[in-house]
Amino acid sequence: MVATILKLRFRILGNTLTRSPWRIVGLVFGIFGGLWLLFLAAAGMVGLLVFADADATRSAVVIGGAALTLGWVIGPLVSAGMDSTVDADHLAPLPLSRTQVMQVLMGTGLTGVPGIITTLAALTTVIAWSRSPVSAIVAVPCALIGVVLCVLASRLLGAVSASSGGRRWQELLGTIALFLLILTGPIMTAVTAVLSDATDLAGRFAQLTRVLEWTPIGAIWAVPGDALAGNWLLALARIAIALVTIVALWLLWGYTLDRRVSTPAKKSTHTAKAGELGLFGKLPTGPFGATLARSLTFWLRDPRYMRQLIVLPLFPILMLFTSGVQSIPFALSGVLAAFMMCTATYTDVSYDGTAFASVLATGARGRADRAGRLLASAIVITPLILLLAIVPPIVAGYANYLLPAVGTAVGVLFVGFGVAAVSSALLVMPVAAPGDNPFKTVPGQTFLNGLAVFAVIGVTGLLSLPVVGLCIASIVMSSAPLGWLTLAVGVVWGLIVAALGIVFGGNAFDRNAPALLARIRAFPTA
Repeated sequence: MVATILKLRFRILGNTLTRSPWRIVGLVFGIFGGLWLLFLAAAGMVGLLVFADADATRSAVVIGGAALTLGWVIGPLVSAGMDSTVDADHLAPLPLSRTQVMQVLMGTGLTGVPGIITTLAALTTVIAWSRSPVSAIVAVPCALIGVVLCVLASRLLGAVSASSGGRRWQELLGTIALFLLILTGPIMTAVTAVLSDATDLAGRFAQLTRVLEWTPIGAIWAVPGDALAGNWLLALARIAIALVTIVALWLLWGYTLDRRVSTPAKKSTHTAKAGELGLFGKLPTGPFGATLARSLTFWLRDPRYMRQLIVLPLFPILMLFTSGVQSIPFALSGVLAAFMMCTATYTDVSYDGTAFASVLATGARGRADRAGRLLASAIVITPLILLLAIVPPIVAGYANYLLPAVGTAVGVLFVGFGVAAVSSALLVMPVAAPGDNPFKTVPGQTFLNGLAVFAVIGVTGLLSLPVVGLCIASIVMSSAPLGWLTLAVGVVWGLIVAALGIVFGGNAFDRNAPALLARIRAFPTA
């Protein structure tokens, strides 16, 4: 039964690829990316064998193995599992025991592209330990045990995030994980800068290794080093730590799956008072008012919309890590944040799902729909962008950049709104279903879908050039009049492009709305 389900999983993948050449392109890019990472791992292991001693090799392997395990632990918090084609919910109706379900899920984790690349990368540690036949032989089962631990931890955390605490728990964990993942690069840059100034860099890494090799995430990776040094008692102790961890994870995972099946998920309910309509009762009636109320409700309550806002505070943080406080990039980080907001609603019709049919049933015109959605986005996002455009220049000591920063940020933001008003009337894409993990990667996404967002970014950039050019001129020339001109042109030009987006997007909406609904219905999550 387990083997049959695994075969069906690959047949589903094959059928999906034959329906969309762009999915094949995306898969090929993913495979090449994985092979590149595998090449880097192998090259690093060869470098350790040739240029490093046993202690340095031990530190590199243990720290790298622990980082690999943590990556697999964080993964399900962002994507709700390593493979959405086969999960516990899909297997629930089948006559499978709990052990069989767990075997299937472990099999899908190990046989997917991430699992295969991880296994091969872990086996490259044999190269680094080939300085001794004994340590090279010991490194093989240790690498496989490490991979099993990675996948098992991933599956357990995926099951916990899907069942414990319900939907809000998933959203909180996913948000925290995404925030940490985005900050990984700047944090590593800062850590590297600190370590580069250290007089005893090898000693610091050795100290970190001594801690990690007694933890569940690093113990198994230190065993070949113990075998090389002849410390067999320490090697057995660390193998025991890894095996006990695997057994504990397996039992906890089984308990979580049993609880998920036996305890129905609690759905949050809200009892409305008689006559209570929320924003619908406070905003104007008609197509525009109803669309505005519905869109504002989405922005305030739907995590799939709210997650778009998580990236806003990251831009000044990124610039702070990479450029420092007293830098122009940090002072103008609000402009970059405004620019990236063009991707927040470039395909927002997709989030309506099949409920988009009710929008069409009302007979609302496209311009009213576009205007309502755009204004809702502006009400939520504009205050945050203004905050990011005003505070960083003052903190950075570039108060004279305040006017061009605000003018450019507002102009670019509303240009992005205008572009999104058109693009969302032309594009729909597979997105997480309502109530699902908002960070989940759903079936049906293609390489062409990914290119669409770059097209939206490119158009936004081209239309923003007049404002950006004035901003650069005012900064270079340190001209206060040009700063005021940038502020005025940014506001006026942004509103003009937004108005044109409502007009052209509304016309496109009237023409394409039935086709948009048909494509939404064709998605696996529809």
